Amino acid sequence: MIIRPHLNWISLLLAWRGSVLPRLVPRLLIVFVISLVAVLTHDKLFGLTISLSPAPFSLVGIALAVFLGFRNNASYDRYWEARKLWGQLLNTSRSIARQALTLGVNDVPADQTRALVQVLRALPHALRHQLRGTDPRDDLAARLPPALLERAMASRYRAATLMLWLGEWTQARRREGTVDAMGMLAFDRSLETMSDVIGGCERISSTPLPFAYTVMIHRTVYFFCASLPFGLVDSIGGFTPVFAVLVAYTFMAHEAIAAQLEEPFGTDDNDLALTTMSFGTEDAVCDLFGEPAPERPAPVKPFVLD
Repeated sequence: MIIRPHLNWISLLLAWRGSVLPRLVPRLLIVFVISLVAVLTHDKLFGLTISLSPAPFSLVGIALAVFLGFRNNASYDRYWEARKLWGQLLNTSRSIARQALTLGVNDVPADQTRALVQVLRALPHALRHQLRGTDPRDDLAARLPPALLERAMASRYRAATLMLWLGEWTQARRREGTVDAMGMLAFDRSLETMSDVIGGCERISSTPLPFAYTVMIHRTVYFFCASLPFGLVDSIGGFTPVFAVLVAYTFMAHEAIAAQLEEPFGTDDNDLALTTMSFGTEDAVCDLFGEPAPERPAPVKPFVLD
């Protein structure tokens, strides 16, 4: 994710990193070349004339803008829901930590408190790696005891396995009399909320937008942009390459942005900064227990958070 200070209007016009323009440059060059061909053939080069009426492009352009707007809204809904789920993960982790510190009838043994801290610190990292399909062993090994590390690594859904351990931890405190029945209910509500967060993230990760819908918009965008120069050349002549590239950038950029936001757990510039949020959740838990803040990784590049 790109996080920049507020830019003035000139800097915003020239911004490169974080925009989708670097990916679009080869495609825009193709539109520019097609536009040159349209200008040359309009002057009957080699006896060939290709020109189209602009009316169909007006109708198709309006319909295409509506479809692109719908797709961008659907993609942003997925992005924003994912962000809210990770915010809920932070809140729930704090709630479990608070409950462990305040709801006990008797003080929780220090070794059990330490074990709880370790799991709460590890859980966001386990979920991040699961959503990105990466290996969590290094991050989990730095936070979990060996026995629990191997148990988590042996499972397919490591975040859910750690949440199961949290349930076992509360049950053990109930049996030893440290937590009463009301405290157990409070813990169970928090664990249920955490389960909803994990399930919501898995739902977003495993359910992309319908492929046929994506393909239809993609094909229409590129056909429209490739044929547009032949609809403009009659009215604007030599300025056709400029306006054709500008329109192509608008439509192609909207599609590219939607494609990035559709998968919010990835590592593109506009995806969620899951690594930063994982360390933020871990830091919040450590703060409640009076432990030092975890060492966070440096940004990949200036203004770039992972």
